[in-house]
This record gives sequence, structure tokens and C-alpha cells, in this order.
Amino acid sequence: MDDIFYGSLIGMAERVRSGEISPVELIGAHLDRIEWLNPKLNAFASVDAERAQVRAKSAEAALASPGGKNALGSLHGVPVTIKSCVDVAGLPCECGSALRKGYVPGTDAPLVARLRGAGAIVLGNTNVPEFLMAYETDNALYGRVNNPWDVTRTAGGSSGGEAAAIASGCSAGGVGSDGGGSFASLRISQAFVG
Repeated sequence: MDDIFYGSLIGMAERVRSGEISPVELIGAHLDRIEWLNPKLNAFASVDAERAQVRAKSAEAALASPGGKNALGSLHGVPVTIKSCVDVAGLPCECGSALRKGYVPGTDAPLVARLRGAGAIVLGNTNVPEFLMAYETDNALYGRVNNPWDVTRTAGGSSGGEAAAIASGCSAGGVGSDGGGSFASLRISQAFVG
């Protein structure tokens, strides 16, 4: 079961393409895991469960269509998350700040559009420190992200929500950013799982 949560993105896409697991099952398993673990971790700023499930059903239908497997993107049906400083259409992109509270972009950032074009399914976006300006992940809008290995500690920053989501298996992969510390947060979270 762990390879459903900790396999490589390409490996998950291959399992979807081969019919070993359906996109609906894969997305459903990750959403269940988010529901179970996120109350302890607070990794997510928002979860887009309804749209993720709709997209999973569409991804499953594409697999069943004649010639559908030949037209699939390299990440078809794979669940991903996006750091909440990157625009995802319809999801709050507040950068952990009350100054941006309520900001919801109408279009995807090019990076998100490319992931969707490759067939990835966005589960939601992840928590950050205010304006990404701290080595720990805590903010007045969503609160502190807890480290999945020791919830008495933060997950670091500024991609702490992304790191906690990936390390806990709530997301197969995701998008972080690095202005001085996030690379270590993401790399170290991966080291414990791999």
C-alpha cells in the first residue's frame, strides 16, 4: 500500500496507464489520507477535493476511450499539490498573509497549467509562512505546519506545508519554491521517505 503514497510520479502514472490502479482510486486514497492526517499536520491551506474527484473521473474516462492511452500525458491521473504562493485557478493564493486574504486567481500559473497538461490532478495548495519569509511555517491565516515525524516541531519553511504533505504521503509530489531555505525542507522531507 505504501507505494500508492510514496512511489515516484512516473511510476504512479505507469500504474494508472496499465490499469493496475485507477485515477479515481489513486485520488481517493490521497484525499482519505489528507482527511486523516491533515488535522494533525495542518499542511494544507486548501483542499480541492470536489474538483480533484471530477478530474479523476475524467482521467479514468480518457483511459477507457478508444486510443485514449496514446494521448495521455506523462503524469496522467497523478495527485500533486502546489505551494500557496503559486496561482491555481479557483483556490486561495494568500501567501499566508492577511494582506492577501480572499485573493483567488482566475487562471493557473504557467507551471500549474503545464502540470495539468501532463495529466496531473491538483489536490490543493499547501501552507506557508507569511509572504514566505521565515524558516518555519506558521502564519496568522492558517497556523503552524507540524512536522510529520514529530508534530511538536514545525516542518521548516518556507515550503513547510509542501514538505509535510509529501513526507506524510498526502501528496505524491508537489511544487515548492526556494528563496533560501525551502530546498532543504523539501529535500530533507523526501530523504526520510525514500
